[in-house]
Amino acid sequence: MKPRLAPVWKVKPVQSFTANNTDHFYHAISGKDAPVIFWGHGWGQDHKAFLPLASSLHSLGAHRLLDFPGFGASARPRESWDTQDYADAIATHLKQKNTGPVIWIGHSFGGRVGIQLASRYPDLVQALVLIAGAGLKRKRSPLKSLYFKGRIALYKALKKLVPLGLSQDWLQSRFGSRDYKNAGPMRDIFLKTIAEDLSPQAAQIKAPTLLIYGENDQETPPEFGRRYKDLIPNSALHILTGLDHYSVLGSGRHQVANLLQAFIKDLDDHKQDLRSPR
Repeated sequence: MKPRLAPVWKVKPVQSFTANNTDHFYHAISGKDAPVIFWGHGWGQDHKAFLPLASSLHSLGAHRLLDFPGFGASARPRESWDTQDYADAIATHLKQKNTGPVIWIGHSFGGRVGIQLASRYPDLVQALVLIAGAGLKRKRSPLKSLYFKGRIALYKALKKLVPLGLSQDWLQSRFGSRDYKNAGPMRDIFLKTIAEDLSPQAAQIKAPTLLIYGENDQETPPEFGRRYKDLIPNSALHILTGLDHYSVLGSGRHQVANLLQAFIKDLDDHKQDLRSPR
């Protein structure tokens, strides 16, 4: 049976907090007071990407669906942040509110922030979920590597012609990725983000981690999930048949919901076992 959407009374009006001189807006869905579950969206999205999935799981805890600074209702940071800065701001908020360890669920870019948070602040993260989690460098064949190196060399050569009249817009349209073209005022942060390799941070994560990837994902392929499975000691990987980077939150959200329910229940059962007298 498909999980039901949260009743309207459980979805609270938009709220906000300020951390590291930056406003963060979020939507809260509350079924019970604990655990606190933070949802971090992907690049170019906002809290709405998670709304159907989180609503169907309202009874599992107190949900916080973020608009990261620079997305949705949250203005971009004044400085040029990287994912460590995003994680540091979340950590500041969690310490201020004394929430205790939270469950972090991140899609793509939100997974990058979750990896930084769990590795830098292990006492603040009870568990981590990466849905199509990004943060690794692609392994390319020698031929593909040569192709991309050639494109980079050509881009750098043509960029020198911009002062002589070559259109910067044309150059970006020919060589920039879709996310790069759409980044606008967030372009500096985007470039920092895609340059990161979070392998060292992933290897430091101690929290139980659930990895969910779509079989047909071209943005963050299943290979990323397998590599994170090897890097993160206490992790489990699920590759969902027929799904890609975005359909994993769309048509595949019921499969994801079932995995999340089982994962969070196991966390709760483990806590109960620890409290039981021996």
